[in-house]
Amino acid sequence: MTEASTMHDFPEKSGSASNQTARVLADRAAGEAYVASVCFKHGPPRLIGVELEFTVHHADDPARPLDPDVLATALGAHTPRTLRPDSPATPLPAGSPVSLEPGCQVEISSPPQATLRDLDAVVSADLRHLRTLLARHGLELGETGIDAHRAPRRVLRTPRYAAMERRFAAIGPGGLTMMCSTAGLQVCVDAGETDQHAFRWAAAHAMGPPLLALFANSRVHAGRDTGFASARWLAVHDTEAVRSRTERVAGEPAAEWAARLMDTPLLVLPRAGRPWDAPEGLTFADWIDGRGAAALLPKPTSADLDYHLTTMFTPVRPQGYLEIRYLDAQPPGAWLPPVALVSALLARPATVDKVLDLCAPVAGRWTTAARYGLADPGLAAVAAALADLGCAELGVTGLAAGSITEISESVQGRVSRSRSEA
Repeated sequence: MTEASTMHDFPEKSGSASNQTARVLADRAAGEAYVASVCFKHGPPRLIGVELEFTVHHADDPARPLDPDVLATALGAHTPRTLRPDSPATPLPAGSPVSLEPGCQVEISSPPQATLRDLDAVVSADLRHLRTLLARHGLELGETGIDAHRAPRRVLRTPRYAAMERRFAAIGPGGLTMMCSTAGLQVCVDAGETDQHAFRWAAAHAMGPPLLALFANSRVHAGRDTGFASARWLAVHDTEAVRSRTERVAGEPAAEWAARLMDTPLLVLPRAGRPWDAPEGLTFADWIDGRGAAALLPKPTSADLDYHLTTMFTPVRPQGYLEIRYLDAQPPGAWLPPVALVSALLARPATVDKVLDLCAPVAGRWTTAARYGLADPGLAAVAAALADLGCAELGVTGLAAGSITEISESVQGRVSRSRSEA
């Protein structure tokens, strides 16, 4: 959702047109072929990355509106250009770029790493540095997936976010909440070999509801108990169904995703000197074919299609790798257990097969997971089984024995607490 893509570029696996010469798309077939070629890169699963979002608060009064000038002063040379256009936007010392969401939620995106041990070292170092910078100016990171203290308010004044706010306002409050109050934990894993794409894609979706329930962390919003385990995920789904609904996973993922992108209306249309509001109902396929309002626009390029991809808010988004987006943000010191569990559950084809079998009874129960979390018996049972399976597989992630023990205790502790509460 960031203004300019700050997702990691997996080496030799990036689908970003910033690394290519953008070309004009002649027809729908060319657009679909481009999407299929860049969104599902093939190769053995070997890299993992993470994107951590956090709300930011004044430590002396978390409910006070965030002062963006104080945030920019705290971040210094790391300030994103969406807040200070003249900033050098230097990555954090271990290499993680900093970006901001519309409400000035802070996001750090790790460089991809070959092992979880390496990822832990990089992210922990950059997170420590970030927290130190903020603390010097009286700021601190939030610990939940939605702003527990403040109502949504857009702080970044960019054409993209202004157009998004106008678009979502006509639908309901979920869009502004999603933009300005939520924080997620996104796990990025390789898509895998071509013959494994469909299975890894399906497994990443299938384990979504039970893992969303297991790590739900956004019940209180703006000082009010919403009654929902993950108010963040419900806000995402209250934006626009066409770009947030879960993907059908019955067929070949690259072709299905390419067709979906073509048939999804534009959310924003970047134009110099003009508002970025997209013509109502104009799909990317319409734009390529010059239908309706597109007759007055230049033909789209592969770079335009890459940008269109950033306006999709699906639970799993293919970017050459798989960006798993359904987990709530965790407290700053607790991000590793969910990342390790996801990594372990997708580490080997045999484990992927087991994930698909275990999760079949709760397929598609996203809303139930967001509303009730592990209070739902079916989701709790599957989450417990996934926890057992994933913790047993942690040895293949490259983590040290001590870290494996701590992660297992953390994950199993969540399961045990849910059982006792039930």
